[in-house]
Amino acid sequence: MQEKKRLGVLTSGGDSPGMNAAVRAVVRAALAKGAEVYAIYEGYQGMVEGGECPLPAPSSRDNEPFMGNVSLPQQACIRPISWHEVSGILQKGGTIIGTARSLAFKTREGRRRAARNLIREGIDRLVAIGGDGTLTGADLFRREWPELLKELVENGEIRPEEAAAYPQLAIVGLTASIDNDMYGSDMTIGTDTALHRITEAVDAISSTAASHQRTFVVEVMGRNCGYLALMGAIATGADWVMIPEQPPQDNGSWEDRMCSVLKAGRDSGRRDTIVIVAEGSRDSDGNPISSDRIKQVLEERLGEDARVTILGHVQRGGSPSAFDRNLSTLLGCAAVDEILKDEPHPEPLLIGMHGNRIVRSPLMHCVQQTHVVAEAIANGEYERAMDLRGNSFKDACHTFQTLMQAAPHTPSSDRQSRRIAVLNCGAAAPGMNTAVRAAVRLGIDRGHTMLGIDRGFRGLIDGSIKELGWLSVRGWATTGGSELGTSRKLPEGRDFYQIARQLEAHDIHGLLMIGGWAGYEAIYQLYSQRDTFPAFNIPMLCVPASIDNNLPGAELSIGTDTALNNIIEAVDKIKQSAVASNRCFVVKVMGRYCGYLAVMSGLATGAERVYIHEEQITLTDLQKDITDLIEGFKHGKRVGLIVCNENAHPVYNTDFICSLFAEEGREVFQVRQAILGHLQQGGDPTPFDRIQATRLAEKGLDFLIDEAQKPNPAGAFMGVEGGQVKFIDLSLMPRMVDKTFRRPKDQWWFDIWPMSKMLAQPPKKIG
Repeated sequence: MQEKKRLGVLTSGGDSPGMNAAVRAVVRAALAKGAEVYAIYEGYQGMVEGGECPLPAPSSRDNEPFMGNVSLPQQACIRPISWHEVSGILQKGGTIIGTARSLAFKTREGRRRAARNLIREGIDRLVAIGGDGTLTGADLFRREWPELLKELVENGEIRPEEAAAYPQLAIVGLTASIDNDMYGSDMTIGTDTALHRITEAVDAISSTAASHQRTFVVEVMGRNCGYLALMGAIATGADWVMIPEQPPQDNGSWEDRMCSVLKAGRDSGRRDTIVIVAEGSRDSDGNPISSDRIKQVLEERLGEDARVTILGHVQRGGSPSAFDRNLSTLLGCAAVDEILKDEPHPEPLLIGMHGNRIVRSPLMHCVQQTHVVAEAIANGEYERAMDLRGNSFKDACHTFQTLMQAAPHTPSSDRQSRRIAVLNCGAAAPGMNTAVRAAVRLGIDRGHTMLGIDRGFRGLIDGSIKELGWLSVRGWATTGGSELGTSRKLPEGRDFYQIARQLEAHDIHGLLMIGGWAGYEAIYQLYSQRDTFPAFNIPMLCVPASIDNNLPGAELSIGTDTALNNIIEAVDKIKQSAVASNRCFVVKVMGRYCGYLAVMSGLATGAERVYIHEEQITLTDLQKDITDLIEGFKHGKRVGLIVCNENAHPVYNTDFICSLFAEEGREVFQVRQAILGHLQQGGDPTPFDRIQATRLAEKGLDFLIDEAQKPNPAGAFMGVEGGQVKFIDLSLMPRMVDKTFRRPKDQWWFDIWPMSKMLAQPPKKIG
C-alpha cells in the first residue's frame, strides 16, 4: 500500500475555460494536504493508454514542413504533477493536461485497461472534470471497479495484494460545460466566460448593424439548454430569442409572431435588429429552427438585409473570466477536501455552487435530472422542461419577453397606476444603467409612471425630475456609467424639507435607489424621519450597486463583477511584463475598507500575497513575505504579485510596501507599483452584472408596487443571499454594518481569504 494518499485528476469531453484553474486548485490543495497527485493526460483516453500518450497531429504552422524522421519525446499519460507545473495556468483557456472523447473507455475492455493503469500507479481516488458524459463514465467505472480488479487478478495483470489494497475507487466530479445544463450547480465551469464571448460579439455586431440598418441572426451553443441564448439576449438587449425549452406558442406561426415584433421595433426608430438563436431551437412541433431559416424568413417577409453569425467555438475559447477562475478554484479545493477524507463518501459526489456556497450532491442523481430535461424537450413537454430549469430561468424568460417589446403592453383598466422615481447615488457602478432600463420598462409595461431623478439626491433636492419613456432608455442595457447621473450628496438640514416638497409636488409613490453606501445612508435618513415628514411615508428600496461590494444584505453588488474582470485583465498584462525581467508588482486595488476586490482578484490571478484592512498587516508579516519572495526568486521564480487593498493599513500602505520590498530584495528582483485607479470602475458591464441588474430591478419594482398599497409601506435594502433575493427592513441596517469602516459586519467571502494564501505558497516539503 502507498504511504500517502494518491489521487488522479483528469479533464474530459469538450474543453471549458476554467478547467486549468480547477486542475491547479486540485493539484495544489492536495499537495498542501500531504497527498500525491497524478495528472491523467488526454482524459479517459490517456487513462486507457497508460504508457505513452498518443502524439498530436503534425503541425504545419508557419508553412514549415513536418520532418517525419524527427524523434519527438513521449511521456506517460499518467504521471505525477508538481506544484510548479501548474504555475501560470490560471489565465489560460483550455486544459494543459489535455482532453479527448474516448471511444475506448466506452468499452468494457477499455475500462479494464484503465483500472490496470491506475492500480499500477497506486491511484484509487479520482477527480473528474467534465460534462455529463464524463461524469456518467466515472460513475460506471466506479461501479465496475471491483469486478475489473477481479478480472485483472485472474489474468495475472495485477497481484492479489494490489487488488486488496485498492478495493474501492472514490470519485468526485466537477461540472465543466459552457452550456450550463448540469443539475446540481447554479453555474458550471466555463459558462460565464462563454457569456462574455457572446456579449462581446453581439455588442460589436450591434454597432455595424446599426450603421447599415441590418438584422443579424446570431447562433450560440447550448445543445438542449437555452441558458446561453436567453442570458445573452438579456445581457445584450437583443430583440428576439429562440431557445429549446420554450418554442413560440402563439396562435399562428412563429414566423408571424417574430416578424410582427421586429417590424414594430423598426417602426419605432430602431436601426438594428439582433436575433439570438440557440443551436437546439425548435418549433412547437419539434422541428429544428436554424439560423439560416430565420434569415430567410426575415428577408422574405420583412425585406430585411439580414446576416448570420455563428459564434461556434469562439464561445469556449480564450482566457477564463474572473468568475470562472474563482468558481473553478473553490470547487477544486472542495473536491480535494472530499476525496481525501479517510472514509470517502460511499457514492460519487458532484461539487457545485448554489449562490456563493459550495454544495455537494449525489453525482448520478444530478446526471439523471440533467437527462430528464433533455428528454422532456425531445418529447415536446416544454412546460415541464421549463419547470425543471427552475423559477429563475422562467422569470428570466418572462422578463425578456417584456424588455424586447418595441412598446409596452396596454395595461389593464383595473390596475392602479403608481408614480415610481428612480435615482442613482454614490460612485458610478457598471450595471446601473441596465438596472434603470429594466425598472423603467417593466414599470411602464405594468401601467405605472416611471420618473428619473438626475444626479442622485442633489437632483431630488433641486427638483430635477423627469418622466422616463419606453424609448428614452433604449441602449442603456449595455453601457457603463450612469445616464441619470449620480452623486455622493447626503441630505442635511433643510434638505429634508426640500425633498418632502419635491415628493409631494411630483406625487411620487415609491423611491427606487440604485447605488452604493451614500445612497443607503440617505434612504435610511429619510426612512428615520417619517414621523417628521409625512411625505416620506412611501415605499423606499435600496438596490446594491457598488464595485466595492461593501453593502449590507448583498453578497454581490451590481458592478463588482465588472471591476473584478477589469482588475484581472490588467494584472494578466502586468504579469506578462514582469516575467520578462524578474519583477515583483504591488498592485493597488479599490474597495475602501472592504477587502473583497483584493481577495477575489488575488485568488483569480494567483497573487502570492493579499493585504486587506480586515487582516491588519504587521511588520512581521511583511518580513516573512519578503523572505518568501527572495527565496522563490533565488530558486527560479520569475514574477511576483502582491495585491493590496487601497486602505489596507494607514502606515504600511503600497508606497511603504514597495519601498521595503525594493530595498530588501534589490539584489534578487525589482519592484514596481501599479495603481489601477478608476479603470476598475469604468467600461461596459459584464454579462453577470447586466443579468443581476435586470433581476434585482424586476424584484425591486415588484416590492415597491406591493408596498405602495399598504398604509405603512416598508423601507428596505435588497440583495441576493444563497441564490435567493431578500428584502431587509431598513431599521436593521445599523446593527448589520460597521459604520466606521463602511462595510457589513459579516462578510461571507472572508472565509475564502486563507485559501488564496494556501494556493499561492508551496508547502515546505512538496511530495
